[in-house]
Amino acid sequence: MSEDREDIYRVIVNNEEQYSIWPADREVPAGWNDADKSGPKEEVLEYIKQIWLDSAPDHIRRLREEKERERDK
Repeated sequence: MSEDREDIYRVIVNNEEQYSIWPADREVPAGWNDADKSGPKEEVLEYIKQIWLDSAPDHIRRLREEKERERDK
């Protein structure tokens, strides 16, 4: 890692709608997809903070929603 340049990262997302950052110059790992956002580390972390409001995996969120619907009946 060079001190005279800022590393660029991309936002990646998996099938459970969990987000992470990954070096933009590396291939996206298996099981993850490019979320079409890249930039300096702080910028992509801020982006994730704004869009990823519930860090629970997707299947857990769906179970919670189902339980809430059942409770509200």
